[in-house]
Amino acid sequence: MGRMKGPLNLGLMFERFAGAPRPVFVLDRPFDIAPKDGTRFTVADMARLVAETSGVLYEAGLRKGDRLGIIKDNHFDVVVLAAAAARIGALPAMISSTIRPEALRAMLGRLEPRVLVAAPSVLSAATRDGVTLVGPDTTVVTVDAADGAEPVPGTIAFGDLRGAPVPAADPVADDEPMICTHTSGTTGVPKLVVHSAATAVKVNSRLETARIPFLSTRKDDVIAACVAFVHIRSVTWLAGQLFLPPAEAVVLAGSEPGTVVATLNDHRPTTLEACPNIFQRWEGLATSHPHLFERVRAYVSTFDAIHPRTVRTFLEASPRRGVVWGQSWGQSEVGPVSLGVYTRRKMRRSAGATTAVTTNAGRPVPLIMKVRLVDPETRRKVRRGRPGIVLVRTKGRCLDYLGETDRHRAKIWDGWWNTGDIGERTRTGGLRILDREVDIIPGASGIDLESVLLERLPDASEIIVLGVPGRPPVPVVGMDGAAGGARLDPERWRAATAGLPELDAPVLIDWADFPRTGTWKVRRPELRERLFGTKTTHGTGQWT
Repeated sequence: MGRMKGPLNLGLMFERFAGAPRPVFVLDRPFDIAPKDGTRFTVADMARLVAETSGVLYEAGLRKGDRLGIIKDNHFDVVVLAAAAARIGALPAMISSTIRPEALRAMLGRLEPRVLVAAPSVLSAATRDGVTLVGPDTTVVTVDAADGAEPVPGTIAFGDLRGAPVPAADPVADDEPMICTHTSGTTGVPKLVVHSAATAVKVNSRLETARIPFLSTRKDDVIAACVAFVHIRSVTWLAGQLFLPPAEAVVLAGSEPGTVVATLNDHRPTTLEACPNIFQRWEGLATSHPHLFERVRAYVSTFDAIHPRTVRTFLEASPRRGVVWGQSWGQSEVGPVSLGVYTRRKMRRSAGATTAVTTNAGRPVPLIMKVRLVDPETRRKVRRGRPGIVLVRTKGRCLDYLGETDRHRAKIWDGWWNTGDIGERTRTGGLRILDREVDIIPGASGIDLESVLLERLPDASEIIVLGVPGRPPVPVVGMDGAAGGARLDPERWRAATAGLPELDAPVLIDWADFPRTGTWKVRRPELRERLFGTKTTHGTGQWT
């Protein structure tokens, strides 16, 4: 890990590698903060943009020790903004624009930003809901790439501040708070997760910079990523691109299939990363546009469980002989915990199983992670093959939940971090993830049920199995045309559920009607309340 020596702070990262010829950052659309600067950036270009952006933020009143809120449309420029704030020693918080105004107000109340950079759409949504996001002591800077966009009253346009003098770099020490990201918020208001350069880069980026057979970056690689760039994953991803650089790093800010086709047509990836639900949404592209994946030798997914049908579809789409799929399981608070690798052979052999092969999340990351499974009541270790709460120990654990320190402390059990996930050790020592504790279904794994049903119903775009006390588990099935009255043939449903635990009648909705987080996870509590009018679950939810 000698290559990790030197400045690790996000604010200096581009500057540190400014002389490197690789990678070239390729965007699917221009940055919202630099709409006229094109879609190709060298590392030196990125370093210059970070420095110029720090001048904008300084001109807006941001100083060392202050906090910056960032709430805008998904794009890699949220990381540029965060880097610019970190460069002058401020603490940036990258926040998804998909979060509802009421929750945003709560999060910003904890953050207390000196400056807020926001998309006009975020401010408009708050106004419509009667929500005041920040007080009068916060300067609001709007980012809008549209030419001739109407200014938002009481705010400053980002473009009007470009060209301001660049302040001297003055980042905080590597063990001090460097950045805030947030949890997915599937069960309520997202928590603001505080990381330092030491935790986020020195420790949690090791998986990115380690030389792993079949997965490690090569000099001629084209790495494409379609993720929620407000997530801490974007920081570790960036470290990977700079410390172990490919030829190109392709940024897919939009997940719409048409946008993806247009970008990947010109930049055929050798490694493709996306959120699991985005890969699921793209499954049709593997059939309609197989040429997009002809160079892919590695797929990567993080954030959430991936279903076997999706993995199998994309592995079969690549003609590369040794193509693999790497699934990193972890959390914002602790980084990557384990890595599962799946091959075409493994996926073919698992076809038809009633246990999802992809719930085997592999082994803990060597030298970084230790994993223990315990009984949630006694906190004693459970035997292999028995379910328990997953605890992890790592030097990459986040420093705090901003404004919720007591909640952070409550999840530390004798030095171990309580993930809130239920899992079990396999016979070979691997880690199998069953469910979030709050989402448990007595006697079954919801992830397994969803995976099997997706296998057996290939035209279903999404399936979520909800535990609702007092009735069998309820499958919510995403089917095209559901809003228009499309039905699922009863015989098909009986065949799809053969051999499975008892399930309630399926509820059909469109893919677009599933409430989602910024990483496209389904907000299960919201879906349960919307469809069945209840917030009650089988789990306690006390460790979410």
